[in-house]
Amino acid sequence: MTLAFLPSPDQGVWYLGPFPVRGYALCIILGVIAAVWLGERRWVARGGQPGTVGDIAVWAVPFGLVGGRLYHVLTDPQLYFAEGKDPVAALYVWRGGLGIWGAVALGALGAYIGCRRRGVKFRAFADAVAPGIVLAQAIGRWGNWFNQELFGKPTTLPWGLEIDPAHRGDLQQYETFHPTFLYESLWDLGVAGLVIWADRRFRLGYGRAFAVYVMAYTAGRVWIEYLRVDPVNDIFGVRLNVWTSIIVFLAAAAYFVVTTRRHPGRETDVQPEPATDGPADAVPSDEHSEPADADASPDDADQAAPDGEALDAAAPHRSKPLRT
Repeated sequence: MTLAFLPSPDQGVWYLGPFPVRGYALCIILGVIAAVWLGERRWVARGGQPGTVGDIAVWAVPFGLVGGRLYHVLTDPQLYFAEGKDPVAALYVWRGGLGIWGAVALGALGAYIGCRRRGVKFRAFADAVAPGIVLAQAIGRWGNWFNQELFGKPTTLPWGLEIDPAHRGDLQQYETFHPTFLYESLWDLGVAGLVIWADRRFRLGYGRAFAVYVMAYTAGRVWIEYLRVDPVNDIFGVRLNVWTSIIVFLAAAAYFVVTTRRHPGRETDVQPEPATDGPADAVPSDEHSEPADADASPDDADQAAPDGEALDAAAPHRSKPLRT
């Protein structure tokens, strides 16, 4: 037997009394925590208010989970709706199966809603959280290790991943496989570092840091996808996720070029401070407010405002309130 550098875990779920604790779910939770932590630091550094990323994550995370599951089910419906399959299993997120593109798309919609509610510039927010998102992906990929899923082709390399016979499918004659989850996890960490470096070096703004994340991630996803052996749908013999990665890469590259020409530099005032002084219904002053007459003299001001004697004289003539 080939000595594997990385053995698979003996189990992917533990029980605290009657409650299951699944490794896959733990990886997702840890990824979300890491993304919020890093995103918060970067958001504050860009001039945003503390606590904003966590508030918007309340919208983005549920949307992202739903989107990821929808993408997985819609692109591989035979896993749940073919003859002999259980359609209800499409709801079992903890068993694995989240499509990154669905998660990013609906997660972005949730983040957009959260940004609108907080008065945040959406593209600036996307730039701030981009490295955190790919960091979450790096952590979340270890959920595939706990589930012994989405591994690569058979290999005899020293770092081959041992897979239990129950998870090998039609590849029972092989024992070790490419640990594609590990390849992608390491790639994602590199992407996070690249985005942080490029953002500092070139002061990326208007969504360009997010575009760098998308381009770098999709470039890695293409070659990693070619190593995987899990059954998926294909177009002209090419896995669907490869086509998706190519299209998304080109879209992100085009966006980067266009925004660089139209909006060089980085946004300022990414999150205006909320008004705290004065009554809640007071109209804040801005550049459209009428300026005071600079030529008015102090004497004019005295004549315009009634003095104390005039107020006292007018007091007896005021209407008295009716008593009932």
